[in-house]
Amino acid sequence: MSLPLRAEAEGLAEPLPALLAEARHLAATVTLGEHGRRRPGAGADFWQYRAALPGEDARRIDWRRSARSDAAFVQDKEWQVAQTVMIWVDRGRSMAFASSPRLPTKAHRARVLALAAAVLLVRGGERVGMGADGLPPRRGAHMLERLAGRLAQDAAPDYAEADASGMPQGACALLVGDFLGDPEPLRRAVGAAAARGVRGALVQVLDPQEVAFPFEGRTIFESVGGTARHETLRAGDLRDRYKGRLAERQDVLAALARAAGWRSTTHVTDQPATGALLWIHGALEGPR
Repeated sequence: MSLPLRAEAEGLAEPLPALLAEARHLAATVTLGEHGRRRPGAGADFWQYRAALPGEDARRIDWRRSARSDAAFVQDKEWQVAQTVMIWVDRGRSMAFASSPRLPTKAHRARVLALAAAVLLVRGGERVGMGADGLPPRRGAHMLERLAGRLAQDAAPDYAEADASGMPQGACALLVGDFLGDPEPLRRAVGAAAARGVRGALVQVLDPQEVAFPFEGRTIFESVGGTARHETLRAGDLRDRYKGRLAERQDVLAALARAAGWRSTTHVTDQPATGALLWIHGALEGPR
């Protein structure tokens, strides 16, 4: 490679860190320890000492701890059952939007959040997969590379339809997208997953311009895919109507999640990604 060409290539690559590297960096900002279920049961990690119950098996008595007291104590272990988390990320064209070069596209932020969540889950010994993309749940760092490869692929439609296929009974689900298209496919996907005992979380990712609608005067609105176009001379007059429609959509998402026993939130791309990642971890860590 010639020196000018190499310099140009390196210059182009420099501001575009690998998706997995960025996700790992984001995950590294969150200190969570093991992702154990944090309740007593079968496991390898110490949970707590408790007083031995009448008839307790003598093999369970912690004699060293009991020697410091007049009572007998048992060492409980932490219940750790590997969790299965299935991930779906909206890869429709609408996700390619960013209102400023200083902001990530919705697609980039959604992918980084989903992959960073997967990093934390894998670190805690959980299984992650993407059922709609034919990736069955697996443990291990190699799975992160496979997830990153799939997440880097774009889809053709303006608005991708949520897909709950391949989600095992009793698994967890993480669905990330802007959810601005027809809500019925999402409703069907969440309903089908909930019917199989899947609990999960919806994360709506929006650009700040989509939240504030700061437009005035003559404005041309065009979808990222170019399939829809609208011109107005008085964009400011549409602000209240637009915000009302957005609030209605967010109410639909919240009600849909609530009916399924799921959780939902909205993340805006000018906000720190760490907060959204912590929310995702908490939502997936909820009671089974």
